[in-house]
Amino acid sequence: MPTLDDRIIELRSLLTELHRVVVCFSGGVDSGYLLAEAVECLGDRALALTAVSPSLAPEERADAQTLARRLGARHILVDTDELDDARYTANPINRCYFCKTEVYGRAVDEARRLGVSQVLDGFNVDDRGDHRPGRQAAREQGVRSPLDELGFTKADVREAAKRRGLPIWDKPALACLSSRFPYGTAITRERLTRVATCERALRDLGFRICRVRFHDTMARIEVEADAIARLRTPVIRRQVVGQFLEAGFETVTVDPRGYRQGALNEDLLALDGTRHSPSAHAIAL
Repeated sequence: MPTLDDRIIELRSLLTELHRVVVCFSGGVDSGYLLAEAVECLGDRALALTAVSPSLAPEERADAQTLARRLGARHILVDTDELDDARYTANPINRCYFCKTEVYGRAVDEARRLGVSQVLDGFNVDDRGDHRPGRQAAREQGVRSPLDELGFTKADVREAAKRRGLPIWDKPALACLSSRFPYGTAITRERLTRVATCERALRDLGFRICRVRFHDTMARIEVEADAIARLRTPVIRRQVVGQFLEAGFETVTVDPRGYRQGALNEDLLALDGTRHSPSAHAIAL
């Protein structure tokens, strides 16, 4: 089995062979590490492209810009219009397919305009285990995933990023704000803004990993399991409830199971084929 050192060498060789690339760059550890290696190998022949829409939290856009500058990468921000697609806003189980079709399509168009033949993303081996309809869009658009091709796991990416001294090596996993909505719940700009505002409030209170799941008038908070007790202390609870009510929610709850990546996908179908609602696990904050 190749070691991590072997995989890094193979990645650098592949990037050098590609000669010019556009990296779909969210500012997270996977695309951030890939971009760092691309810039190291290709210099200004590696371009970072970040898709900007209401489903991207404003602070994530700012973080992506900061990291791109630190890496010395050419960085393009492209506005995407997935919210104009009724198939996307209806929030079906394959919602991500419509989003990624828009994002990758824009990236491929931009690459073509610049004379670049290859678009890359940060998909890795561990991402195969989750519900990922966006992969179909990547295949259709010809987007390559070098980390996956070469066998990088999430732990490999974090370790490689740490070795490079990237400040994001331990950054929590990212997911677009639309992932906070149970499938079938319509996605709107106003609702995305409400979720973003509440998650920012939680981070400002020191909750590094958090999600605000949208259930109409009810918000379901997920934080790390060992942070739930702090969330429910009187002082913190009072601040959180006040800010969430101000943002437009009527009820604030917490998931006692804690944050889990891909939590909304856990309850797509029960073994008997009936649909479950993740909100059933919520308890009043």
